Amino acid sequence: MRPTASKLIASLLIFGGILSTARAQDKINVVTTAVPFLRISPDARAGGMGDLGLATSPDASSGFWNMGKVAFNESKGGVAATYTPWLKQLVNDVYLASLSGYYKFADDQAINVGLRYFSLGNIQFTDGAGNSWGNGKPREFSIDAGYSRKLSDKFGLGVALRYINSDLTNGVPTTGSTSYKAGSAVAGDIGLYYDDKTEAGNGFTFGAALTNLGSKISYTSNADQKDFIPANFGIGATWNKSFDEQNKLMIGLDLNKLLVPTLEGNPPTQQQIDDYRKQGPVSSWFKSFSDFPGQANVSIGAEYWYNNQFALRAGYYYEDKSRGNRRYFTAGLGLKYNIFGLNFSYLAPSGSGVTQNPLSNTMRFSVLFDLDGDGGGGNE
Repeated sequence: MRPTASKLIASLLIFGGILSTARAQDKINVVTTAVPFLRISPDARAGGMGDLGLATSPDASSGFWNMGKVAFNESKGGVAATYTPWLKQLVNDVYLASLSGYYKFADDQAINVGLRYFSLGNIQFTDGAGNSWGNGKPREFSIDAGYSRKLSDKFGLGVALRYINSDLTNGVPTTGSTSYKAGSAVAGDIGLYYDDKTEAGNGFTFGAALTNLGSKISYTSNADQKDFIPANFGIGATWNKSFDEQNKLMIGLDLNKLLVPTLEGNPPTQQQIDDYRKQGPVSSWFKSFSDFPGQANVSIGAEYWYNNQFALRAGYYYEDKSRGNRRYFTAGLGLKYNIFGLNFSYLAPSGSGVTQNPLSNTMRFSVLFDLDGDGGGGNE
């Protein structure tokens, strides 16, 4: 498609690593990270429940949320693919595609792989004077490999390693003293899962995950110009009720906190910027906990299954005003028949359009394949 001003602006925002910018009274708090696509909900099931995923029943997309859940899948293996349009109200060729799958080589052990690919479409680049640098096709992706194990009938642990590549300057020539390049980073996940449900399916599940713990990323040869990736700490719980063999209900809550420091100042001084960039990844993780849980994002969701074949989902996502003020309702549907499953989700922004989201009024979908035909639909 032909590049538009709106698309270029959106791309530059992502290139700058602006995950969220908000004004709270007279103070602006900016949480900046590169590769923010890693925090986009990568499957439609969780997307229909307000991005709830840490302690929900396991499925083929569990590795994106909590590796500790993967070994609790009832099926031998499963695969899920999701397509998520991005900024659909402005453009039609920006999207996130994800693919994930697991295989249980023992009753208590499983391996998991995942791929996320974020395309920004075709972008026209210009210099500060408005001179064209030509067109480029920026894109980002991550590749995951993980291992999950049951430590008991109720408790599971999982770990994953992730390679991240961000080529946002694709097609941009080198000018002056600045040499642009694709950024890359390596990160890891640690996930815990505890299933306290009875054999009938009643009771609670709990989950916790540290994700994207890794190096900083840079798009230039300047060693001082490295950006944080979106390291995150999340905890969640669900309550599950099986009314009979045909009717099941799950209600859950997740809290997520970015382990990224805040760049203070309105506007920040050069010294504040220099001090911010000098922080190492590990020290920044611990420093970011100073405002937890007050600045945690909240996901509330519910899922109802009928006859293990038809699901209704709803959710709400809340973010504090000082951290971006993203607030939206979600709804979703799930269908499962034999080895096939389909999930759909829809996002409706709240706040009378003040807190618009790139996924506003967008339908996204997932396709699932359950190798056994009796478990991989998220309704175990």
